[in-house]
Amino acid sequence: MNQTTEPRQLPADCADGADAGTFRLEEVPANAEGMPERPMLASPGQLDLRCMDCMDLMREFPDKHFDLAIVDPPYGRGEDGGTTQCHGVKQKNGKVLAVADGGYEKKEWDVLPPPEYFNELLRVSRDQIIWGVNYYAVNLPGGRIVWDKVNDGSDQSGAEIAYCSLNQRVDVVRYMWRGMMQGVSIERGMVQQGNKALNERRIHPTQKPVALYRWLLDNYAAPGQRILDTHLGSGSHAIACHYFGAHLTASEIDADYFAAAMARINAETAQTTFFN
Repeated sequence: MNQTTEPRQLPADCADGADAGTFRLEEVPANAEGMPERPMLASPGQLDLRCMDCMDLMREFPDKHFDLAIVDPPYGRGEDGGTTQCHGVKQKNGKVLAVADGGYEKKEWDVLPPPEYFNELLRVSRDQIIWGVNYYAVNLPGGRIVWDKVNDGSDQSGAEIAYCSLNQRVDVVRYMWRGMMQGVSIERGMVQQGNKALNERRIHPTQKPVALYRWLLDNYAAPGQRILDTHLGSGSHAIACHYFGAHLTASEIDADYFAAAMARINAETAQTTFFN
């Protein structure tokens, strides 16, 4: 028999706590107070989403607890809100299309993670996919994933690079992602979506698309695996894990981003509940 609870308000100081947003719950053995020992979630995917510091989160788990970590730490490029750094995208006809400012509040979080972050990440996970590997002063020999953002003509990066411990290859995925210019699908990533109403809504200055995370899961993970995300951000990874059937544990330290991500995940899946 499944059990659910009514949604509740996030605490104002949740960045210092470990409030977890989850999905539909299964019965699990109760403790002395009659409460389940931990939230266990029914298929399609188990999500344990917490508003807390990722370093505190990782310290909770033993060595190699997670099958795979798919993480997107800060790159240290000042992309944490404020005035947009992209001024326009050159079209095929030669005209430059202005990119609207996203209106994101300046948060000052885009600083490089300390070495201790990578030590803990490698400790708690068997394998890793780490976006932004080209920005970090860490030795991560192995494979690479290149995300071609199909934004030729933009004054921003045309691709992003991730470390992949699962192989020694360089894999490439092509999916258009530049403001209102988004791909039709991951299979037709080089074709721009004509109906902008179908575009993914942007809620975070460094948001990655759900389609990209689903491609990562399809190619490097298996349903039922335990996956870690240390920087939940917009929640795209959680949505992809929900539909893929993976068990995601994720944290986001910023209370505003966390609340926005939970609202987005709730709207996308229409199954979210909160575990007390």
